[in-house]
Amino acid sequence: MSLLEHPMHPGEVLKELYLDPLDIGSIALARRLGVPRTRIERLVKGATGMRSDTALRLARAFKTTPTYWMNLQTNYDIARAAREVDVSGIEPLLAA
Repeated sequence: MSLLEHPMHPGEVLKELYLDPLDIGSIALARRLGVPRTRIERLVKGATGMRSDTALRLARAFKTTPTYWMNLQTNYDIARAAREVDVSGIEPLLAA
């Protein structure tokens, strides 16, 4: 099992790579970002996905890019869909 096949939820990345090493909690980060504490708490728990405005705020706070955060969400969503959606019956379209 690789990270490409089973990417981490962006909230898990946020917690493990940023919050835990900096010893900062969800409430403190939410205050710093100017968002409701529930937004960060739900993101960290994987109960909600990354929003573009949250990605902008996290990028500023952690000196990353909004694309980094949104790509984490996209990769997570696609991997999850690939496990749940059967596309085997779809025939590829070919150009004439």
